[in-house]
Amino acid sequence: MAKIKKIKKKTHKGTAKRIKITGTGKLMFKKCGTRHLLVKKGKSPRRDKYGRVLDKSEYRKIKDLLPYAA
Repeated sequence: MAKIKKIKKKTHKGTAKRIKITGTGKLMFKKCGTRHLLVKKGKSPRRDKYGRVLDKSEYRKIKDLLPYAA
């Protein structure tokens, strides 16, 4: 009887570069608009761009794209 090999899932590299998983399991991402032209923007809009938490409704989709993430 031949053994059937288990097919490995592939990590979606674009998602892996954009989303980080925290120690508590939250999904963090960075919003656009933080590369240049920051002098004319206020501190609050600049601060809001960093470390956003992804909505819980998206977790299942991301788990399929990042199968081996913690």
